[in-house]
Amino acid sequence: MLHTWRWFGPDDSVSLMDIRQAGAKGIVTALHHIPNGEAWTQAAILERKQQIETAGLTWEVVESVPVHEAIKRGLPEREAYVASYCETLRNLAASGIHTVCYNFMPVLDWTRTNLMVKLAHGGTALGLSMVELAAFDLFILNREKAASTYSPEIIKKASAWYNSHDQTAHDVLIQNLLAGLPGAEESYSLDTLRAAIHAYEEIGVGQFRENLRWFLQQVGPTAREVGARLAIHPDDPPFSILGLPRIVSTKADLQAILDMFPYPENGLTLCTGSLGSIAQNDVSEIANEFGDRIHFIHLRNVALQDDGSFTESDHLEGNVNMVEVITQLLRWEQARELQLPMRPDHGHQLLSDLHLATQPGYTAIGRLKGLAEISGVEKAVQYLHTHSYISL
Repeated sequence: MLHTWRWFGPDDSVSLMDIRQAGAKGIVTALHHIPNGEAWTQAAILERKQQIETAGLTWEVVESVPVHEAIKRGLPEREAYVASYCETLRNLAASGIHTVCYNFMPVLDWTRTNLMVKLAHGGTALGLSMVELAAFDLFILNREKAASTYSPEIIKKASAWYNSHDQTAHDVLIQNLLAGLPGAEESYSLDTLRAAIHAYEEIGVGQFRENLRWFLQQVGPTAREVGARLAIHPDDPPFSILGLPRIVSTKADLQAILDMFPYPENGLTLCTGSLGSIAQNDVSEIANEFGDRIHFIHLRNVALQDDGSFTESDHLEGNVNMVEVITQLLRWEQARELQLPMRPDHGHQLLSDLHLATQPGYTAIGRLKGLAEISGVEKAVQYLHTHSYISL
C-alpha cells in the first residue's frame, strides 16, 4: 500500500517534515479554508500542491471535498452546488490529483463523546459512550423523539450520568459533540443543531438515499470524463445518531451505493474503524467483497462494548482482524496491479504529545506507532507470500 498521512494544512501542529520522519510518502489533505460549496480554483490547488512537493512529499488524496447540505437535503439550490463540485473535480484532475474522499453524513461528521478516554498505560484515546450520547440527546438537546431511540436501560443510565455530573462535565460533552472534530465540515450551537435536525424530520432513509443517488448521477459523468476516483467514507459511527438518517453503514449500504453509478469511478473509502464500530460488519469480508472498488484506505481499530459504545484501540488490537484485512487488500492490489493509498487513521495521545495541543485523533506519535505496526504486518504478509506460505 502507498503510505499516506492526513495533514490539515499549514496550521497543522504536525508538520510536513514530521510526516516524512514518520515514514509516510504521500499527503491526504483538503483546502479547508474554502467555504463548503465553493469551487476550488486550480491556482489554490496548485499552491497547496507545491507546498507539499517542496517538502519532498506528494498530494495523493483529497479528504475531502465536502458535499453541501443543500445536496444532502435535496434543496432547489443543489444544482448550483453540484456544478461547483464538478468544477472542483476538473481542477483537481487538471492538477494531477484524482482520488477524492467525501462523506454523505447529515449535519454531523464523525462523532465522539469523549476525546480523552484514559488508557491503562497513561495515554488517551477517542471514544463514544451510548450513555453519554443519550444523556446529551435526552437532557441537554431535549430532542422531542429521543426517548424512542434508546433502551430503558440506557435511558436510566443516561439520567444517572446527567444528574451525577456538573455543568462543567455537561459543557465538555456539548463541546465534544458540537464543535466539530478535525476535518468536520460544520460546527453548531445547541440551537443551530436543533434547527439542522428539524430540517431532516421529513427526509427519511429512502429519500436521503435518493439524494445521494442524484448526487452520484450528477458528478459521476464528470469523474469519468476527468479520471477522478470518488471514494465515499462510511458513516462514523455507522448507525443513526440524534434521529438523523444514515445510509453508508453496512455491506448492503455499500453495495447499493456502488449500484447507483455502476462504474469504477464510483468507489469506496474502506475505513476499518468506522465499519468496525458495529458488530454486524465483517470488515475482512467487506474488503474482499468490494476490493475492486476500494480507492482509499483508513486503517484503525475499535474495542466494542455490549451496549454499542466503543473506544479506539491500538491499530492491531480490537474487533477488526487487521491482519486479515491487510491480507485481503494486498491481494486486491496484486489483482488490480496498483498501489492503494492508505493512511493510519487516528492514534492515541502518547508520550510528549500528552503535553501538546494536538488535533483529537491526529497526534504524531500515535499515528507513527500505527503506521509502524501496519507496515510490519504488510512486510510479514508479503514475506509469507514470497516464500509460498500463503497465496495472494
